[in-house]
Amino acid sequence: MLTGIHFLLTYTCTYECDHCFVYSGPFVGGTFTLKQIKEVLDEADRLGTVKMVYFEGGEPFLFYPLMVAGIKLARAAGFQVGVVSNAYWATSVPDAKLWLEPLKELGVIDISISDDSFHGDDEATATAKHGINAARKLQLPVDSICIEEPQVKTSVKEPAKGEPIVGGGVTFKGRAVEKLTEGLPTRNWEQFTECVREELRDPGRVHVDAYGNVQVCQGISIGNMWETSLSQLMASYDADSHPICGPLLKGGPAELARQYDIKHDTEYVDECHFCFALRKALIDRFPQYLAPRQVYGLE
Repeated sequence: MLTGIHFLLTYTCTYECDHCFVYSGPFVGGTFTLKQIKEVLDEADRLGTVKMVYFEGGEPFLFYPLMVAGIKLARAAGFQVGVVSNAYWATSVPDAKLWLEPLKELGVIDISISDDSFHGDDEATATAKHGINAARKLQLPVDSICIEEPQVKTSVKEPAKGEPIVGGGVTFKGRAVEKLTEGLPTRNWEQFTECVREELRDPGRVHVDAYGNVQVCQGISIGNMWETSLSQLMASYDADSHPICGPLLKGGPAELARQYDIKHDTEYVDECHFCFALRKALIDRFPQYLAPRQVYGLE
């Protein structure tokens, strides 16, 4: 049951992080209008099951007036609201409080701030700390998103007991595929027989971007809500008949490769790495379901 809507308010960002799975950056477009935000919220209200709305990106604070207006609309409609940011704006604790006080007044219940080495130098780390400290001083609920560098550890699961696997929190799709996979241990593609990160059959949340793509996983769309309403898309969504989700549910990336007879390498870092490579190979065949192209680094 769909309970969460995540606005990709913009694909524009102050950083181009190596681990970014939507290829955000300073020169990337795709930003909501206020009218579009209202349309999504109206559809979320029509569904009757959505409880939580997040504003993220990219970097939503780059469009601060738009974000605040969107939060006001969401709160007026009765939704709980959270925000995800890299806190580039938190140049000091007092200044960070200026940015966060309106969100506190609007009843935002979660601020998630990226606080790891992927987001730049010591100055970037400092802004994250300032943002977190400011939120705490305001008694605004705050979480730190800290993704570690890829780490190699040993599997304890059969049948690959003792085989090296990669941990650390990085999701190997998007820019991470080209930036972070080199030198990491890989496994045979036939081992990747399930989707381990997303609830494709009954998604609890979807990401919606300004292009109208309703994504159950970054780059896997169930349709475009500017063409078909979100409530209609959710009512008609059948994961098993979806050309991408269906094979993934049946047998993971390995089944996706077999079903469409895709030429591919013999080994990959993990399921997401293999799945992303396959989807990129299929993007021209299923443009409606593998969207937007920008999430694949193609635009």
